[in-house]
Amino acid sequence: MKEPNGVGRMWNLYRTGGFTPAIASMLGSQNAQHMAQIRNMNREQRRTSALDGTLESLEVVVFDLETTGFSPNNGDEIISFGAVSVRGGEVIEEESFYSLVNPKRHIPPNITELTGISNEMVKDAPDLIQVLSSFMSFIGKRILVAHASGHDKQFLNQALWRTSKTNLNHRVIDTIMLAKWLEPGLPQYDLDTLLLRNEIPIANRHHALEDSIMTAKLWNKYMDKISLKKNIVTLGDVYAYLSQH
Repeated sequence: MKEPNGVGRMWNLYRTGGFTPAIASMLGSQNAQHMAQIRNMNREQRRTSALDGTLESLEVVVFDLETTGFSPNNGDEIISFGAVSVRGGEVIEEESFYSLVNPKRHIPPNITELTGISNEMVKDAPDLIQVLSSFMSFIGKRILVAHASGHDKQFLNQALWRTSKTNLNHRVIDTIMLAKWLEPGLPQYDLDTLLLRNEIPIANRHHALEDSIMTAKLWNKYMDKISLKKNIVTLGDVYAYLSQH
């Protein structure tokens, strides 16, 4: 009898043992474990809502990604993750996350110049699924915060789908939206401009962890301003206000 090929072997395992053995045969047991962990954490997130919690008790994770370019649909890849915890209005720098990622492709010279990340630096870095699994474990069920989050969400969603066939279920708050509410009329809302306006020292820009820490400090500045406004007590109040303006 002919031995089934890779696809046939996976299908046989799926029929006889279910999803996990089939995926393990295709990806290897370690990557299958990472995949299962990512899917489970994302599934649990659907059951969580922080909209009713007060802003002063809110726990968030501020994160940033560095990438080989701006289009994941055209082959650009994540080259580093950075994140830091914020709890009770305090940036907890000792609760941080940082990792390079092996993008399995060449990093353009302009990206190396911008981020300081070279091809040599990432050649022995972990694969995307390993870093993504660790990142999802770090954030847990907490709300995510990012500056200009569209770029990061696009890459994160593609990474989640490609590695684990799931999408991001976490709420993501963009500090640009808060800036446009609290500092209206600015000619631009890039991170450097907002950091300078709020007297936050700028250092090591375009390093994923350092950018996360600076964005976290900006987030705290905005939370302090929002706390002075009447009728804005919970995250749900913030969402309601932003949806109307």
